This record gives sequence, structure tokens and C-alpha cells, in this order.
Amino acid sequence: MANEIKRATGLLVIEAVNSNPNGDPDRESDPRQRPNGRGEISPVSFKRKLRDLLDDFNTPFFKNLPEKFSNHPERYRILESRGRDRKEIKEEMGDTKNFKEQDFLKSKFVNKYWDARVFGNTFLEEGSAKGFIKTGVAQFGVGVSISPIDILRHTNTNKAGVQEGKNAGMAPLAFRIVQHGVYVMPFFVNPNYAAKSGCTADDIELMKLLIPWAYDLNRSAIRPDVRIRHAWYIEHKNVLGSCPDYLLFDALTPARVSNLNEPSNSWSDYEDKTALPPELLARVDSADDLVAI
Repeated sequence: MANEIKRATGLLVIEAVNSNPNGDPDRESDPRQRPNGRGEISPVSFKRKLRDLLDDFNTPFFKNLPEKFSNHPERYRILESRGRDRKEIKEEMGDTKNFKEQDFLKSKFVNKYWDARVFGNTFLEEGSAKGFIKTGVAQFGVGVSISPIDILRHTNTNKAGVQEGKNAGMAPLAFRIVQHGVYVMPFFVNPNYAAKSGCTADDIELMKLLIPWAYDLNRSAIRPDVRIRHAWYIEHKNVLGSCPDYLLFDALTPARVSNLNEPSNSWSDYEDKTALPPELLARVDSADDLVAI
């Protein structure tokens, strides 16, 4: 149930190798980059990878989930799916005008859409149930690279040209990749919002199962090699938090061995952090690497 969800702090350590981990539509799909040269991965981009893993119940991934998930696909639909039918969703919501909280949390809408329960949504703000699902239990922050990134741009070619004229069969500078980068992305699980969204402990367990496969099972031509080196999931000793988040982040963020302000070339340019120091581990209930489980 919702009250079984524990307060948790998470940190993803993501390595991009000759890949574009998150294109910027305002820069012709260049890898996202800050003015100081650091790369970025948006929270929306990462959550899309998790949603895409659940958006097809016929995949080997979904069929190999524990039976409490794979046997009940009706509870794990994706609200923020491509081509969603807004009219159908409105009908599922029904007349929420006079809903009490306990009735709303039993509604078909809440019990159908996993991402709405976990991440929240703004869909209901158009209607009258504004007291519910304002935000989600799980929130992801911006992923930022530890060092600046180098962006390589090449022209894609196609033997069978689709365009007549000078550049037939070519897409100038269409192949835009990060040569190498290591990003850290924080995330947070806050049980305080579970009563508003209907999120359950099972929903969070499923998110933990999805995270390690976010990139491995969502590869593309422009994103062939993005690796989650670590997916730290740290549960606190109480619902309010038993250790400041920033101390946990500082302790688990890889350290650049040298040349911090230069782009890295490989994982060996960083000092890996493989565990919390004992003094911090004593302040939390558990600290697991979801990639290693």
C-alpha cells in the first residue's frame, strides 16, 4: 500500500560512449550542453525510456517481470504514451467533480496508468479534481556531466539517395554524438505524495526493476552505447529522511582523476565510488546499486 513506500534518494551514474544520450531540439538535435561545456540529460528524456519499456506488453522484458506485474498488464499502462486518445482518457476519468479522495484513488484512471501514479501528471488540471495527482512520488533531476563534453558532428550517407541534386544521399552534420561523458542524475522518492496519486510500493518496485535497463533495451542508431554504471537507491530510516541528500550525492559521484575541466576519453579517467562510507551508511537503512542486483 501507499504507506509502505519508504523515503529514498537515488543517483544514476551514466556513461555515454560515442552516443547522443539526449538531443536538444533547439540545437538541431545536438547533445544537450550547458554554456560551461558540461553535458545534460533531461529528466523527461530518462523517464521516457522507462515509459517505453512498459509500453509494449509483448516484449521479452515485460514477460520476464515478476508475475505480479506481468500477469496484470491492465495496471501498468502508460498515460504519456505516443498517440494517446485524450477522449478515451477523459471517459476513464469520469465525472471527478464530486469525487472524495478515497473514491478517486479507486477510480479506473488511477488504477490503469503506472506513470501517472509514480511521476504524477497535469492531465486532471483541465477538470475539477485539482486536489489529486498534482505531482508524483518519484522525481528525477537533471543529469549533468562531471566534465565538459566534446561533440562530434559528421554527415550521414545513404547509398540509395532520397534527395535529388548536390547532396543526394547525404544528411550533412546529422550524426551528432558525445565522444565520451559521465553524467550524474539524482532522483528522489517521496512517500508524502502517495495519497494524492495512488502510488503503491509495488509501483516503486517496478520502477527499480526498469531503471537498470533504461538504455540497454532502448538503443538506437544515434544512441548505441549509453551505460548505467551505477543506479544507487538509498532508503532512509524514516519517512522524513535520515541523511541529507547532498552528502549521499557527494559520496557516490565519481571523481575525475585529473584534468577536471577537459573532456574525458574513457571511464578510466574517473575514480569510481563503489559504496557509501561507513559513517553515511550508518545513517540510512540501505544503499543498493540496482545495476548489481
